[in-house]
Amino acid sequence: MKTENGVQTAGFSGRKQSLIEDARRERSSGSAGSPGPSRYGDSFVFDEKDGRVTLNVLFSLSNEKNAGFFKTGKIFETFEAKLLHIESRPARKPKNSTTDLELFMKCEVHSSDLDAFINSLKRVMDDVRSIPEEKVPWFPQQIKDLNRCNMLITKFDPDMDQVHPGYSDSEYRKRRAFICELASAYKQGDPLPIVEYTAEEVFTWREVYRQLRSIYPGLACRQFMDGLQQLEKECGYGEDRIPQLREVSAFLKEKTGFQLRPVAGLLSARDFLTSLAFRVFQCTQYIRHSSAPMHSPEPDCCHELLGHIPMLADKEFAQFSQEIGLASLGASDEDIQKLSTLYWFTVEFGLCKQNGTVKAYGAGLLSSYGELVYALSNEPEYKPFNPEETAVQSYQDQTYQPVYFVSESFEDAKTKMRRYSASIKRPFAVRYDPFTCSVEVLDQPGKIQNALSQMREELKTLHSALETFSSS
Repeated sequence: MKTENGVQTAGFSGRKQSLIEDARRERSSGSAGSPGPSRYGDSFVFDEKDGRVTLNVLFSLSNEKNAGFFKTGKIFETFEAKLLHIESRPARKPKNSTTDLELFMKCEVHSSDLDAFINSLKRVMDDVRSIPEEKVPWFPQQIKDLNRCNMLITKFDPDMDQVHPGYSDSEYRKRRAFICELASAYKQGDPLPIVEYTAEEVFTWREVYRQLRSIYPGLACRQFMDGLQQLEKECGYGEDRIPQLREVSAFLKEKTGFQLRPVAGLLSARDFLTSLAFRVFQCTQYIRHSSAPMHSPEPDCCHELLGHIPMLADKEFAQFSQEIGLASLGASDEDIQKLSTLYWFTVEFGLCKQNGTVKAYGAGLLSSYGELVYALSNEPEYKPFNPEETAVQSYQDQTYQPVYFVSESFEDAKTKMRRYSASIKRPFAVRYDPFTCSVEVLDQPGKIQNALSQMREELKTLHSALETFSSS
């Protein structure tokens, strides 16, 4: 799946709602390694300069007290407060009606006026709280927490992007909305939703599958071909039907421990990379518009099922993907941007050498007939994969890439990525527990010692197995 680095600042209802409120309220419980902010009375302050303080304020606005919002303007004027950011969305737990709102404000006020400022807001608004700005961004530590990692980017959305092939097709947009709502309603552990695809959708899939399948043998890497052949044999991959996520997820779970999760569209880079840490791949179920079957400006089921899934059936590549996800947990916005760029030039548009020949392993290539042929022609520029250089390379999401990075092998790429990930500055390390599908934050000596003890036991088992093998 393609990821997007941009931050969505406007509040949206439904499936495109902003998650700023979640990031600072719900996600704060169990947050790893976040130094506490300064405090003035009951108010959290995360910046102090020249006698003024910056704080985040969260409050509710009931339908019966709409006038309260307009009174806040007078309060800001009285205390000479500066509004830095504001957004709203329908309240998650409305007290009086479905039109109740929650509002988030980032503002600046004189430090001497802070308590009076907060108390004045409390007189006109409901449930006023000030919340900290986290030094380390929240990240999930249990797989069920992925339910909170669903910030969608509206870029390339057919409802808003006028150059999208489906923008002027109301029936396509209605169909898209229906399938996306299935994903929006999904909670971790639920059965994966089944989509009954239409004849037109299957026809689009057939055209894409037939065209790409004809060129894969000469251009795709060995691991991809192995995975695709297994999917054709065990999951019914072929021209005549679009595979269901439920059966594909069960296949992946058995092969590499990865599982699928339905997603309603293009995710923020942070939320998408986070899911990889749990060996969860966020997968769309809608299909590209029939007028442009060979290209999609956004991730769709052709991109996911043909581009990504065969590669995720390879154990080494699955581990490579998970390690990118683990490196993203708690990383800064700058590091997330670099990691998502690395993901772009490897998992999406990566090339590798096999038997002296360059082959494709990136899903963006393997799901695009035109770019796959172009990338393996004599036209594009190739560079050896070097994470430090790759992480700052500009890329294209609307045309062919200006440059492709070639890895000597998956093992070589994984080794280099591990070295790069170790350079990301975080006040802790993380370790994935496959038995509980959870992430352990190694930020205390006791936790590290317990992890070492478990590793020693595993090494004893391996040593015993080696001795048994040597003596036979």
